[in-house]
Amino acid sequence: MTNSRRAITFSLLIICATLSLAGTDLVLPAVPQLPEIFGTDRATAQLVLAAYVGGGGLGLLLYGRLADHFSRKALFFSSLAGFAAASLACAFSPNITALIALRFVQGVASAAAPVFGPGLIRQLFSDKAAVRAIGFLGSVESLVPALAPIFGVLLLSHFGWQSSFELLGVLTMLAAVLILVLGLPREEEPSDTLGSYGQLLTDRVFMRYALSQALTLGGLLTFVFGAPTVIVASMGGSLNDFIIMQVINISGFIIVANLTARIAERFGAENVILTGTIMAALSALALFAYGLMGGTNTLMLPLLFTPMAIGLGLRGPIGFYRGILASGANNARGSALIVFFIFMITTLGTVIAAPIIAAGLAALAFVACAIHLLSVALLLLLPAMPEPTRDAAGVPTL
Repeated sequence: MTNSRRAITFSLLIICATLSLAGTDLVLPAVPQLPEIFGTDRATAQLVLAAYVGGGGLGLLLYGRLADHFSRKALFFSSLAGFAAASLACAFSPNITALIALRFVQGVASAAAPVFGPGLIRQLFSDKAAVRAIGFLGSVESLVPALAPIFGVLLLSHFGWQSSFELLGVLTMLAAVLILVLGLPREEEPSDTLGSYGQLLTDRVFMRYALSQALTLGGLLTFVFGAPTVIVASMGGSLNDFIIMQVINISGFIIVANLTARIAERFGAENVILTGTIMAALSALALFAYGLMGGTNTLMLPLLFTPMAIGLGLRGPIGFYRGILASGANNARGSALIVFFIFMITTLGTVIAAPIIAAGLAALAFVACAIHLLSVALLLLLPAMPEPTRDAAGVPTL
């Protein structure tokens, strides 16, 4: 494959991954208005977010299973086409129940990029280049929660709540056409020695990294998903306050995530993973304490929440990579299972927070606290991988 074709394929993968994430973040600003639009309550409106994430979790397992029977290109194209159709259907939802159901379908269809992305990157690049490519993809993906809500607010204010779904539908259909026209790299021969999901679920070392990774990110996303409603309904703020919070915390994440490999070389991967996890938990505790004090100053949110994003940036790249290492030859299923756990924990956290979100910041932060503290506990209780060795050049393998 030529370098230009490789670059085009990788760029298309980035677009698909970005659209999958935008299915949440582009729609997020409209959620506080849904109770008035559909005549429902805030708790039900939050299920519009939970349904998408829950559908995505199911889609991960579904596409992993279907890959044994259908070509990757066919599955990728059908998922994008299904996502586009569900997105456009969401814009015409007659009631909140239909919107929640369509969001679940949209979420299922969004799962192709995280399922097939790691395998595609391994085929496109050498080992070292693949690591850099995954890092770049992660940096782009981390910008989506900061930038997509800004576009979501602009669309909401100028064109109405349906416009975000319409934009997603049009862009995803274009991506599907490009997949159909350009194709994908030839698939590798399937192997019968990769193991199973069951083997990973009983591997305590793998589960240590997989669950702690999912809990740390899931706790953060649970707070982010509930933040617009808390800011607008309980703290007297606006969506601009939410956007400011997101821009600051995403900036902190990107900076730290790009430095974490060097930090781990000096202090050790396990120390960095534990430190980042504890930092995220302390941030959740600080938000909970501020909520209990009756705090309503929205300017305090970036100050208290950014350490959670920094903690994720510190432990996220290394924690995910060591989870893949712990899965051994079963790394494709390992990657899918980690993302599945992230989706499920985020869904569960959002569902738990939804009935109590009207109580304000303290209630939302309490749920986030419980999730983050469980992540710390798992790191302390489950066995870790042996300390990393060094390669032929003397560089530690994280």
